[in-house]
Amino acid sequence: MKLFLAKIVNLMKEENLFTTQGGPIILAQVENEYGNVEWAYGVSGELYVKWAAETAVSLNTTVPWVMCAQEDAPDSVINTCNGFYCDRFTPNSPSKPKMWTENYVGWFLAFGYPVPYRPVEDLAFAVARFFETGGTFQNYYMYFGGTNFGRTAGGPLVATSYDYDAPIDEYGFISQPKWGHLRGLHRAIKHCEEYLVNSDPTHLSLGLKLEAHVYYKSSNDCAAFLANYGNSSDANVTFNGKSYFLPAWSVSILPDCKNVIFNTAKVVSQKTTGSTAFTHNTVTIENSMESDPWGWYKEKIGIANNHSFASPHILEQINTTKDTSDFLWYTTSINVEENIKKRRAKELQLIIGSLGHAALVFVNKKPVGFGYGNHDDASFVLSKKIHLKKGSNTVDILSMMVGLQNYGPWFDISGAGVSSVIFSDLKNSKNFSSTEWIYQVGLEGEYLGLDKVSLANSSLWIQGSSVPTNQSLIWYKTSFSPPEGRGPISLNLSSMGKGQAWVNGEHIGRYWSSYRSPSTGCSDNCDYRGAYDSWKCLKKCGQPAQVLYHVPRSWLKPGKNLLVLHEELGGDPSKISFSTRSGQKICAHVSESDPPPVDTWKPNKDLTSQEPLLQLNCDQGWTIAAVNFASFGTPTGDCGAFIKGSCHLDVLSIVHQGCVGKSGCSIPITMAKLGDPCPGVQKSLAVEAFCSV
Repeated sequence: MKLFLAKIVNLMKEENLFTTQGGPIILAQVENEYGNVEWAYGVSGELYVKWAAETAVSLNTTVPWVMCAQEDAPDSVINTCNGFYCDRFTPNSPSKPKMWTENYVGWFLAFGYPVPYRPVEDLAFAVARFFETGGTFQNYYMYFGGTNFGRTAGGPLVATSYDYDAPIDEYGFISQPKWGHLRGLHRAIKHCEEYLVNSDPTHLSLGLKLEAHVYYKSSNDCAAFLANYGNSSDANVTFNGKSYFLPAWSVSILPDCKNVIFNTAKVVSQKTTGSTAFTHNTVTIENSMESDPWGWYKEKIGIANNHSFASPHILEQINTTKDTSDFLWYTTSINVEENIKKRRAKELQLIIGSLGHAALVFVNKKPVGFGYGNHDDASFVLSKKIHLKKGSNTVDILSMMVGLQNYGPWFDISGAGVSSVIFSDLKNSKNFSSTEWIYQVGLEGEYLGLDKVSLANSSLWIQGSSVPTNQSLIWYKTSFSPPEGRGPISLNLSSMGKGQAWVNGEHIGRYWSSYRSPSTGCSDNCDYRGAYDSWKCLKKCGQPAQVLYHVPRSWLKPGKNLLVLHEELGGDPSKISFSTRSGQKICAHVSESDPPPVDTWKPNKDLTSQEPLLQLNCDQGWTIAAVNFASFGTPTGDCGAFIKGSCHLDVLSIVHQGCVGKSGCSIPITMAKLGDPCPGVQKSLAVEAFCSV
């Protein structure tokens, strides 16, 4: 570890990357969340923390070192906070700044689980509270979602997508309203910068679960944060002799101690019809699977090549495969000597215990069962009635990994694979765990290299007019023409079971479309108020965690491209489709009472003289092609489903004139601009537009 740390630090120094060398690096980190598992290692864990800190500091980076989630970090290293909220975090020394190194914008995705998401109102509340209470540094995890291509996903059973409900999604598209609302938040905090760095906050109680933190430059020159941290009741508070409305679970930011330029619960930024680039935001998707006929290769059951070896007992999978493959074959035989009545087989109960993560079981080359675990407990027991013939019977178990364990104490030695095999009848049982087993690491198709472009035209592939479907352990391949355009591609594998996919030899990742999440526990409108955790806001209950897979455009070429799949359980490749984004709905809903955009605020200027603005912006390179809805009055509903209210003025022509043909536009929310359909009633403007190339 010391060699590794020194290697990385020296690489940075050689390129003059530390800030004292004129570079961009202002902070260095050693270890990550070791404090969460330190207890498991006793005194050795405590000594390791001291050693890691001393070793890091001795490398003389000339910038501070941090340890995340490490309460006992030595004085030479700054201990920082990771979590959904860090406003109540206090470093272990008054000489250390209050830093938030991982603010979870959402949560990771696991096969068999619903899709977690975090409302932006809660995320903005958490950030505002952190800076309100003296925070100095805040980092989003993740700000840009990603993809665990190939077999790089963690485990157990972490999905290929690592979108994380991030402000920029895994395809590189801006996710609204999260991106826009956070941009407004940070612009508001930036307006307070001179005050935040000038003094510690002064705390004022404004009522039950109501408070203010004020940063002073002088007695009459300040910035303030007003907070309602109750999770149910809105409130009106008095601050500096003026009344302010505070929604529950929200923070208002006043860079001059007078004007509210941002409230975390008021989302006035642009919205889209969802947060996933190829399912919700997208209005027009080009589905294209214009492909050549499919070829296929049927994997042999059990040991199929010269790479096999024997052991007198059952082996643990990870130490056996060394992570060179997700697969390990376990093969043995059982001899039935006793007399069996004519045309009847001996019935037994086969009980297989596994440390994880999944397994297909075959008796005499016929499938008898499939078992699997989940992310929180990858182990499982598979119990099946089987029938054995007289004489020799083969038992083949294909144990499957779905990502390596990568968190928790002793994760480096956590096991996987078959742990016990028991055959039982009414009279007795026999444990085959200490019987000789024959092993093969990986599949025959992996040894052959069926995923490689060089084998695309190999005679190994069977060609025919009718592609076999719903078969386990089968490879498929075809050539396809990708959708037109320059943007990223999404591969829809909803018709498949479980397996892996490659495009032009590039490993797209693991898929498991047949593993559906529980049917209950989701909510389309999760209440952002109150403490968030990874189970609070869920969607896609009763559905697969992931069916769309990111294919970077750079992996594709003009003309024909190769798609290869290894299907483990059974699926229908003829229903696979590719998608690309060719259009997007964008929306905004702003009321007369909302503050004007944060970037329009100027010091010493009363906000009451400025009007709110409805702002729309297409992704780079796109323009507003049409306005589908524009109502000023009392419209209701969400993006994609706006409804005219009882007070309604059709302002379609005004918005059309101001927006169509432009990459972005702003519409003032004023009666002078829009008219007054219902005097004395507070009105709002709701607009839905369509962007295209």
